[in-house]
Amino acid sequence: MILTKIFGRRYEEEIIGGHEAQPHSRPYMALVVLLHDGKLGRCGGFLVEEDIVLTAAHCWGSPMNVILGVHDTEFQEKTWQKIRVKKAVPHPKYNNTTDINDIMILQLNTKAQMTAAVGLIPLPEESDYVRPGQVCSVAGWGNISDSERTRKLHEVDLVIQEHFQCERRVPDYDRTTELCMGDPQKKISSPLCSQGDSGGPLVCRNVAHGVYSYGSRTQISPCISTNISSFLPWIKKTIKGLQMEESP
Repeated sequence: MILTKIFGRRYEEEIIGGHEAQPHSRPYMALVVLLHDGKLGRCGGFLVEEDIVLTAAHCWGSPMNVILGVHDTEFQEKTWQKIRVKKAVPHPKYNNTTDINDIMILQLNTKAQMTAAVGLIPLPEESDYVRPGQVCSVAGWGNISDSERTRKLHEVDLVIQEHFQCERRVPDYDRTTELCMGDPQKKISSPLCSQGDSGGPLVCRNVAHGVYSYGSRTQISPCISTNISSFLPWIKKTIKGLQMEESP
């Protein structure tokens, strides 16, 4: 795990209470490596088109690179594809104080090659929503306990909660653009609610429904993801604009 201050905040990229994922069972996972204010950082992300990765807006840096096909961050396999980020587009209304609209589109310099270890994950349809009680999952490369680091991709299941569970515990929670997940009766470090790498996907029924944003281990509190369904028009419009720039 790398702890880095981005926009004055400390981000802890970790999976607490999860287990190691089967190698390359989540081929859409992207390791985002960035430089911000001279400090090296990393986030999660996920491949939605051959040259497009979604991540969190607070993960912005310059330069940025994406590594696909990773399981063990310290063991470079032949599956790895390291691609420079050509353009990073944070949501124009991202608020780095409240973390509202915490979503960013990364355009890669070249298209990824689709392999058994590198693939796409679909985004939800406009009418496709997650509901309280639904079990989803988060994955990332980070601490798996307060003192134990891991180099390998870990994953954990999370339960979608009612919005009021976050509204009464998390300042500035926005039910129109965010998802509340975890077990509100247990601390974040419990196996039922963990912090995954910022920017990684919240996956429900093999569809990316959220971008992991933040959580707190200092209080009994759920975890927060940006709700992708709320941003589909912006995502589609932005990706189309980037692709048109590429057209001759």
